[in-house]
Amino acid sequence: MIVRKLRIERGLSQEQLASMAGVSVRTLQRIERGANASAETLKCLAAVLETDFSALRNGQDMTSATDTPLPDLSENEQKAMEYVRDIRSFYIHAIQYAVVITGLAVVNLFTSPDYLWFLWAAFGWGVGLAVHGLGVFEIVNLFGDGWEKRQVAKRLARNRQDGNGAG
Repeated sequence: MIVRKLRIERGLSQEQLASMAGVSVRTLQRIERGANASAETLKCLAAVLETDFSALRNGQDMTSATDTPLPDLSENEQKAMEYVRDIRSFYIHAIQYAVVITGLAVVNLFTSPDYLWFLWAAFGWGVGLAVHGLGVFEIVNLFGDGWEKRQVAKRLARNRQDGNGAG
């Protein structure tokens, strides 16, 4: 857990940290979820994160000895991570759109240049991409700030009622 916090504080992605430390992304993901790491791996991570090896080692020992994770990310850090993930998701979506629509345009122009049918796909998918972008960049907030919490609370209340009625 401490590795994740240090990585985020330094603004590194898992891929960047793994590459810089010479470990696989999968290994880094396991360490961030609380798995034990070898001393050599921790030394490499400590060097890249510019922290003391013993801090990483002690953080790992605390997690494994008590089976309680180290303090998790603050609410602001979690919100920032979610926002960055949403932006990343939008950019991936935009890249996929560009690649697929370009491919469809090429196929369309070679097979039937008289009718530009790829524009229908570009328009339909483009509307979805635009809605995705408006939501991610918080230009239009369709569900409001507390929508997700209200939905979770409603679902939990419904599950409790179903459980009480069945027993």
